[in-house]
Amino acid sequence: MAWVGGALYFVMVALLVWGAPRASGTVHAVGSLLAVSLLVGVLRRMPLLALAMTLLGATAVVVGPPSAAYASLSVSYQGQFLSYLAVDLVLGFIVATRTRRASIVVVGVSLTVQALVIGGFAHGDNLIVNGVIALLATAASCTVGLLSRERREHAVALRSQEVAEAVTAERLRIARELHDMVAHSIGIIAIQAGVGSRVIQTQPAEAREALRAIETTSRQTLSGLRRTLVALRQADPGTAASGHAPLEPSPGLADIERLAAATADAGVRVDVRRSGEQRPLPADIDLSAYRIVQEALTNVIRHAGTGRCRVAIDYGNDELTVEVVDDGRGATENGSSHGFGIVGMRERVGLLHGHLSAGPRPEGGFRVMARLPLPEPVEAPAEVR
Repeated sequence: MAWVGGALYFVMVALLVWGAPRASGTVHAVGSLLAVSLLVGVLRRMPLLALAMTLLGATAVVVGPPSAAYASLSVSYQGQFLSYLAVDLVLGFIVATRTRRASIVVVGVSLTVQALVIGGFAHGDNLIVNGVIALLATAASCTVGLLSRERREHAVALRSQEVAEAVTAERLRIARELHDMVAHSIGIIAIQAGVGSRVIQTQPAEAREALRAIETTSRQTLSGLRRTLVALRQADPGTAASGHAPLEPSPGLADIERLAAATADAGVRVDVRRSGEQRPLPADIDLSAYRIVQEALTNVIRHAGTGRCRVAIDYGNDELTVEVVDDGRGATENGSSHGFGIVGMRERVGLLHGHLSAGPRPEGGFRVMARLPLPEPVEAPAEVR
C-alpha cells in the first residue's frame, strides 16, 4: 500500500503539471498538499525517501511543463511556490522522529533546493517575498517538529521515572515483608536454640520443647517465604495453573494471639488487649498492623531484656490504633539497635497515610504506637418498598 500511494502521488503531480497548466498557483499548492497525503505509508517506513519524492513533486509543480507559452507566464504565478508547504510538512515529521544530525542534513538540502528554484523563477520583490516565506515556513515546520520531539522525549523520561519509582517501591515492599517476617522468626529460633543447647543434658523435656518451637517457627517462616515468592512470580501466566496447592492467606490482626504464643515460647509473655468494635479491615491495613506488632515484638525479644510486654489494639470509628509497650531497658545509647525495623514501620504507616511514634518511655521501657486511618464504611442502600 505504501508503494501504491507513492505511485498515485506521482500521478497526482502529473495531473497538476500537465492537466491544469494554466491554473493559479494557489490551486497547484492546494493540490500538492492533498497529494502528499498519499505518501503517509512511505513516510512512516522511509521518511527520507518520502522527502525526496515530495521535493521532486513540488519542484515539478513549481517549474511546470517545458512549454514556452507557460514559461512566459510562470513569473506572474508567485503562489506556485506555496507547493513547497508539502515539503515542509514532511520536513517537520523528519525533525520530530529522526536524529538531530539527519534533521540538519535534510533541512539544509530542502532549503538549498527551494532557494535554487525560487532564485531561478522569481525576480525583484517577488524573489525576496518568496524567499522569506520559504524560510519562515521551514522554520515553523522545524519548530513544530522539535517541540513534538521534546514532548515525546519528556513523556518517555516520565515513563522511565515512573517505572524506576515503581521498581524501587516494590523492592522496598519486599524488603519490609522479608525483614518483618524473617527477623521475628530468626529471633525466636536463636533464643530457642540457645535454651535447647543449655538444657539438653539436664532437662531433655525442655530441650524437646525448644526444638518443637524451632520446628513450628521454621515451618511458618518457610510458608511465608513461599507465599512471598509465589506473589512475585504471579506475572507468569502459567503460575496460576501450575497445580500448586493453595497458599495460606496473609496474616492479620486475627493472628495476633498465635504471634503472642510464639513470642511467649521465646521467653516474653504478651498481654493482648482489644477494644472497640472488632470488624473486618482492608487487607493492606490488616497486614500492616500485624507486621508492625510483629516487628515491635521482635525488638522486645532482641533488645528489651524483659519478660513481658503489652499489645493494645483499638478499633476506632476513624482509625485503628496499635500499641506495643514494654518495661525493658528502652533504646540503646546509639539508638541504632533496631536496624531497619522502625524504618520499615514508618514506611508502612506512611503508605497508609497514618502516624507512627516510637521511642523510650519516661518511666522506662519502650513504646511503639501506630495510628492507621480507616476508610469510611459503605452503607447498604435502603430497600425501596
